[in-house]
Amino acid sequence: MFEKVHAVARQVSQVVVGKDLQIRQSLACLLAGGHLLIEDVPGVGKTTLAHALAISLGLRFNRLQFTSDLLPADVLGISVFNRETGGFVFHPGPVFTQVLLADEINRATPKTQSALLEVMEERQVTAEGSTRALPDPFFVIATQNPSHQVGTFPLPESQLDRFLMCLSLGYPDPAAERALLMGEDRRSMLKSLPVAMKPEELLAAQAALRNIHASNALIDYVQALAQASRQNGLFADGLSPRATIALLHAARAWAALEGRDHVIPEDVQALLVPVTAHRLRPLKATGSSTLGSRDLVLQLMKSVPV
Repeated sequence: MFEKVHAVARQVSQVVVGKDLQIRQSLACLLAGGHLLIEDVPGVGKTTLAHALAISLGLRFNRLQFTSDLLPADVLGISVFNRETGGFVFHPGPVFTQVLLADEINRATPKTQSALLEVMEERQVTAEGSTRALPDPFFVIATQNPSHQVGTFPLPESQLDRFLMCLSLGYPDPAAERALLMGEDRRSMLKSLPVAMKPEELLAAQAALRNIHASNALIDYVQALAQASRQNGLFADGLSPRATIALLHAARAWAALEGRDHVIPEDVQALLVPVTAHRLRPLKATGSSTLGSRDLVLQLMKSVPV
């Protein structure tokens, strides 16, 4: 079943050129049942990546543009009075889908950002005393501009912790950029993409991750990384238990993509930065962006023996 995941990766790489690693990392995040945050400057393909993944996986897709005047009801839904019935009828918001693209999430106010906390953690919406479950699978793929840009509200730590991974696409290399300039328009390519993996196959692949073995020694390594983050003096706060669980789930997904039925330390190392860097705040401020902690995570990895 993981062959289908590789087919999705190949198809998406035809649209998002030169970003094979980030595409595989995104698929590992989705396989692990997490949510994805993509932080980068405008125009490098963040939205295109999210749209291509949703189409290739055959999932219902909604895009919500976050702005400073967006309200929580615009995200979750609202009840409207129905004169015929004499009661209120709930109109579901954009979150009632399978893939929600929260575009430029850090342009919304903290009140609106917090509307996604329950959605991402519990996969449900509680409004006016009623709780409504979201579809399965359900993924949030959020994009954010670097926080030094005008009109942004930095995501709080509690919100960042809801994302399993945070990626940066970066500028394309010269060969990839030339392919973009000379090739077909990316939006046109999206319209012609076929479904490479059905939603039920994705759910089966997610369930199969439970069979990917993680030895006691491997779990010792994950715990050692977590302990080092709490004690080495590089970060204001270390990795939480939720972060270590996320790291192990992501490593299982990476092992599956590599064709193995067991996790090795290299799987943990491959995803350590995207899983942990956005959760760790440097003890000494090096900048307002989550990108600033990535070098420190690499330093952390080198300090912990396998």
